[in-house]
Amino acid sequence: MSTAATAVDRVDALLAARVDAGERFFGAQAGDLARLCHQMAERFARGGRLLAFGASAADWSDARHVAVEFVHPVIVGKRALPALALAPGEVELLARRSDIAIAFGAGGDVEAAVLDAERAGCLTLAFARVGAQWELVPEAADPLVAQELAETTYHVLWELVHVFFEHRGLLAGRDARPGHDTGASSFLYPFLAEREHDLDAVLADVRDSTLAKARDIAGLRAQTLGENRDVLAAAARTLRARLDAGGTVLALGNGGSATDAMDAVADLRDPPVIASRPRWPVRRALDLAGDPAILTAIANDIGTDALFARQVIAYGGPCDALLAFSTSGNSLNVIAALAQAREHGLASIALVGYDGGRIAAEGLADHVVVTRSEHIPRIQEAQASAWHVLRELLEEPA
Repeated sequence: MSTAATAVDRVDALLAARVDAGERFFGAQAGDLARLCHQMAERFARGGRLLAFGASAADWSDARHVAVEFVHPVIVGKRALPALALAPGEVELLARRSDIAIAFGAGGDVEAAVLDAERAGCLTLAFARVGAQWELVPEAADPLVAQELAETTYHVLWELVHVFFEHRGLLAGRDARPGHDTGASSFLYPFLAEREHDLDAVLADVRDSTLAKARDIAGLRAQTLGENRDVLAAAARTLRARLDAGGTVLALGNGGSATDAMDAVADLRDPPVIASRPRWPVRRALDLAGDPAILTAIANDIGTDALFARQVIAYGGPCDALLAFSTSGNSLNVIAALAQAREHGLASIALVGYDGGRIAAEGLADHVVVTRSEHIPRIQEAQASAWHVLRELLEEPA
């Protein structure tokens, strides 16, 4: 069997493992997630904030992803909810009553931060056994699969917390704004109705919506990995050749996609360890969204379209590769960076949503992985799977 055929078979096996893990996790957790959404909404209604923290670089990327998704809603018309990404040691100083604390990863620092949050009166949740009040632990041996389940979970929590603002009669300590505000989110919640005092009915609807979203992402992962088997295999070969020649991966994205780039860099620099497979080598990688001083200097002096292109000029070389995340495929600063990458001899890989946008239509990257959806949280979740599969193929024997 050829190497290409082996890689394609490997993609299918990795997809099957993800679908199975998702079905088991959300089948077991959907009811708890509905109740947790209600408790989070009550905290937000009382002026609480969401404090996200983690110890490792990969955990920190999730904490930052949570913060940007809650503060900057991707659905027009939805309220911005206060959220902060913190180091574990900052929780004791900044946590206050009515806040919500969400922990990523494990270890002494994370456990201590969870305890600090509970002492301050926070509602606590975690994706590992660290003593939180709500522990949503994916039963997945592969930490990359576990991270994908955690990402889908916090996206679902963000989406469905808003249901309870649309049923404000169900919130203790609710804010004073009257009525409902389904607005632009109504297409997500077809079950919404005037059930202002029927908590059990709304919880049942939220549980059902959670299961529906889990089915949606399973289908989108299948589309993304299935349609892009050959692209992912070819991208892995390109990436391995560049890295083995001494090159560096330059990763980038905007907003939630910036945190996906951060996660990709963490996965390369500090590979996850699984007892059943050989340890992966440490790989060179650089996060182009990671330095706010550089980003704000470029944005202020030149403009946001040059955020990444200037850094490609500064850091990129002919042995390197550019890894771009874009939910639209049309982000001008991503397109500019890809143009500079091509001019300077970098290989390029782009993970894009919708129909692929300009990046796919104009062939602006050497390898383009398209996730065919218009719903940003689901796109990002499928792109996380695509990147993790690519990361694994990168280390498959040649």
